[in-house]
Amino acid sequence: MNDGFREIPLSLFGADEAPEEPLPQGRLPSYIRDHRKRLRDRFMQGGATALPDYEMLELVLFRANARRDMKPLARRLLDRFGDFNGVLTAPPDRLREVEEVGDAIVCELKLIEAAARRLARAKVMDRQVLSSWDALLDYCHTAMSHRETEQFRVLYLDRRNVLIADEEQGEGTIDHVPVYPREVMKRALQVNASAMILVHNHPSGDPTPSQADIDMTHQIEAAAHALGLVLHDHIIIGKSRELSFRSDGYL
Repeated sequence: MNDGFREIPLSLFGADEAPEEPLPQGRLPSYIRDHRKRLRDRFMQGGATALPDYEMLELVLFRANARRDMKPLARRLLDRFGDFNGVLTAPPDRLREVEEVGDAIVCELKLIEAAARRLARAKVMDRQVLSSWDALLDYCHTAMSHRETEQFRVLYLDRRNVLIADEEQGEGTIDHVPVYPREVMKRALQVNASAMILVHNHPSGDPTPSQADIDMTHQIEAAAHALGLVLHDHIIIGKSRELSFRSDGYL
């Protein structure tokens, strides 16, 4: 691993930026200590909205490497993956392609991602889903919107429409995921579900359903009806928006 950094224009980061060079051993230089303290103070006073993406990312990276100026690495990661969410959800092998990213940094990023998903999931599990719809959509976006391949999930609900299980049924390629209605129904019976919501993502960012999406949904709807189950909706998650089959007239 190369211990040096490529030169990055200082103007990208403003007055807090410092020359890009390896830090000396021992006590951190004052410009690093002061910069980190300012970031922490701003975050504690104003929360995430007080910091742009690269400074939020710096705060995360500080924990993985306390001996380096992390601003250049934060910028490289954002240049590669687009935004804060894109960095957190990037696959580990792609993160390691970025200069200076090792196991400690990958672990820290994946830990933050896992925490975000768990927090979002806690807001919908064991809750009445139809009355917590916005929280459900937030959870689906957190879990799926930045994925680089399609994933198909089923949310199983009880008689009161409380979410009792959230399960991945399949993972595919960038534009296709295999779905087997029989397996969806089999699992519904195993968890004693009374209703379902289907969810999958479109890595292209456009949540418009394909004909295959529509056909598959109708197959599952027919199978559910035959077993006395209700298919409430099928949600397709894009990069920044979602599509509801129910709201858009596909169901």
